Amino acid sequence: MDMFALKLSIAEKILRPILVYAGLVLFLRLFGKRELAQLNPFDLVVLLSLSNTVQNAMIGDDNTVTGGLIGAFSLMAFNYVVVRFFFRHRRLDQIMEGIPTVLIEKGRLNHKALAKELLTLPELATAAHRQGFRKLEDVKRCVIDPGGSFSMEGKEPSASERQHAELLARLDKLSLEIAALRRAAG
Repeated sequence: MDMFALKLSIAEKILRPILVYAGLVLFLRLFGKRELAQLNPFDLVVLLSLSNTVQNAMIGDDNTVTGGLIGAFSLMAFNYVVVRFFFRHRRLDQIMEGIPTVLIEKGRLNHKALAKELLTLPELATAAHRQGFRKLEDVKRCVIDPGGSFSMEGKEPSASERQHAELLARLDKLSLEIAALRRAAG
């Protein structure tokens, strides 16, 4: 029965995860988009270690099943409330989340933005490769959003865009040929 007997009050079991949640959100906001993008092994190790680091702060001196379930429930319920609140207050959400950072504009690297986000050229090149670009010179525009994901636009149209344009050109040509045949027949 010890696995169900709480060592801390229920109020403390609810409050601890909420405080740790708020602190982690603040820290991730302060340390930037890079932490969310998980670009290299060092960042991944930091993110994985965070859970172990804050575990005792969240559950206290209590490793009962009941305590864990109360902590997990409060964490999930608080997250639900926060997400719904920011969904209804978009402007406040934008202020809290931050703004996107343009890393490449018109094919030119923004070295100040890269330095601000603590991104190296090889890390940016890796992100470009993941999005189907062979090299950074193929990227016309690159933005890292507050959540850490990259949006990239190529200098040349993508294969699907070229195929779409080709199909439209063929349809236009067919339309002209049909119109010419109708004129000749009528």
